[in-house]
Amino acid sequence: MIEVVKSNERGLTNIDWLESYHSFSFGEFYDESKIHFGPLRVLNDDTIQPGMGFPKHPHSDMEIVTIVTQGELAHEDSEGNRGVIGTNEIQRMTAGHGIFHSEFNNSQTEVLKLYQIWILPNQKGLQPEYQQIAYSHEDGKNKLNMVVSGTQADNVIFINQDVDIYLSDLELQKEIKFNIRDGRGIYIHVVDGELQVGSNLLSPGDAAMVSKESEIIIKSNSASRFILFDVTLNF
Repeated sequence: MIEVVKSNERGLTNIDWLESYHSFSFGEFYDESKIHFGPLRVLNDDTIQPGMGFPKHPHSDMEIVTIVTQGELAHEDSEGNRGVIGTNEIQRMTAGHGIFHSEFNNSQTEVLKLYQIWILPNQKGLQPEYQQIAYSHEDGKNKLNMVVSGTQADNVIFINQDVDIYLSDLELQKEIKFNIRDGRGIYIHVVDGELQVGSNLLSPGDAAMVSKESEIIIKSNSASRFILFDVTLNF
């Protein structure tokens, strides 16, 4: 079964410094059909104006992954972690039993673009943790590049949940076949370009939720970039 969610079906927060598209219910956007997909709870596509951002605020019992696609994000938290996440870098924060943090556009002149992803952890009350890696688009050229996983691996962000996240950059008319294990679902979000997922055509901002399938074929109708989530549906 493949369910397509079009870009214009997402929620939107649009204020003077932030444009944020919500694939799942978030803030003032609520849709009972878009609460979560497995443990994937939030997928926000954010554009943040220069010098602006989120002042100190709390989180708990959530795995928070941030993928910066343009600009730099300045991060600071109550565990003493401070740093800048640049373009083509990924940050993971395990909120665990509780943490405060702030996030701001590190530039006074350039726009910041990022994806913020929240994943429900496999247990509550974990010790807060922080991790950051860089990735290369070449590593995902015409294939899937695993950048986040519930299994420890070199140069892969670790999260406390049975979820793998892949990035991919497909050239025109390239194809990927992905085998889906029992009890799992696939969520595909198009960043750029045009993809065909099964018989469905997806444009930027569109997504496909795949369940009860043994494999999925992803084809590019143009140079395309996408995020693929391989999640447990038993949690």
